[in-house]
Amino acid sequence: MSYVSSVIESLQARYPWEKEFLQASTEVLESLEEFVERNPKYKQARILERIIEPERVVMFRVCWLDDKGEVQVNRGYRVQFNSAIGPYKGGLRFHPSVTLSMLKFLAFEQTFKNALTTLPMGGGKGGSDFNPTGKSDTEIMRFCQSFMTELYRHIGPHLDVPAGDVGVGGREVGFLYGQYKRIVNRFDAATLTGKGLTFGGSILRPEATGYGAVYFVVEMLKTKGENLKGKTVGISGFGNVSWGVAKKATELGAKVITLSGPDGCVVDPNGVATEEKWDYMLEMRASGRDIVKDYADKFGVKFYPKARPWDIIPMDIAMPSAFQNEVSFENVQNLIKNGCKILAEVSNMGCTAEAFKLANEKMMYAPGKAVNAGGVAVSGLEMSQNSERLSWSAEEVDEKLKWIMSNIHLQCLAAAEAVGDPGNYAKGANIAGFKKVAEAMLAQGVV
Repeated sequence: MSYVSSVIESLQARYPWEKEFLQASTEVLESLEEFVERNPKYKQARILERIIEPERVVMFRVCWLDDKGEVQVNRGYRVQFNSAIGPYKGGLRFHPSVTLSMLKFLAFEQTFKNALTTLPMGGGKGGSDFNPTGKSDTEIMRFCQSFMTELYRHIGPHLDVPAGDVGVGGREVGFLYGQYKRIVNRFDAATLTGKGLTFGGSILRPEATGYGAVYFVVEMLKTKGENLKGKTVGISGFGNVSWGVAKKATELGAKVITLSGPDGCVVDPNGVATEEKWDYMLEMRASGRDIVKDYADKFGVKFYPKARPWDIIPMDIAMPSAFQNEVSFENVQNLIKNGCKILAEVSNMGCTAEAFKLANEKMMYAPGKAVNAGGVAVSGLEMSQNSERLSWSAEEVDEKLKWIMSNIHLQCLAAAEAVGDPGNYAKGANIAGFKKVAEAMLAQGVV
């Protein structure tokens, strides 16, 4: 049995109930096998055994009062996975499906993603099983204040820097930061990112994940001598990430033809391509209804109940942008049958394990840790702005984002080429991210 196989077997024996974490870690470890075998120093130092265990996991109770004056109880988490190259960095997710397994997988992926940006950030993730859908602003504020009353003691600009994620947008980050500032009695702006522009936020941060994903796809197309102009793009979700993808893809000449939500998907043959439509996407997210049919009703387009975009209409490029495991094996089969050439995950682990393997074999496929790194990259820039009291223009931030995404693309290609698997973005991203983190761990001794 190889070293990597023994680590995977041990991991599966210890955490059989942590399905999301096992899926993510197994995919990463399998892609590292050849590289690790060529570099026995990693086995000698037991780097794999160390890198798959979080440095710290914090779990806590969150009690808050709803608008009826009734006590509600949720569970909060912060997974501080790896700080070898910098303070823990990663979002907070508020969603009823949040579990420790989910957050461990996200923090594990975040470790490699952050390494790819070349910025000094470790990997972490947190959140709660709190569901913001249907809650009033006051209820969300009370929850955020209670959540931060416990979390504050575990974060800071040189320790752990949370941001937003699913269910945590600018409103929630504002409430969280306000409570943090109240408790610590100082203005540590670099402790949270995704803040509003009036109190230390970075311009373009809301768009950054979507913009960065499109820039990565542009680099993928360049390897084939192509560009985005005239391409049709299917995306899922309708939140900030999908909004950013729609705006930037349209600007570069593509047509975004789908959106989706928990209730189904819509097909817009004219494209999600106007300021009115983009603004309405933000209204839909802010409404708390979490229903994409509202878009169909507003703009008179077709709504498909309980359907996914990948099965409904042919597209050149698929960019899942909503949630993990949202693309199935059958979805990938349909994409291939309908002529789709590129599947670029914008959501973390957007494909199931079976779907990932098929897409990686039959399509140009790129994983979330590479494609969606633009968001955390601009969060890193926000941290720099806060610490150095700087303020960059939108053009400056956009140029830095383009360079970072182009560099991540180059790292992926170079790492895959080095192990004799050219064009394998999944393997390249894992090897490039792992190498940076592993070398830092080796240099710091057994800690």
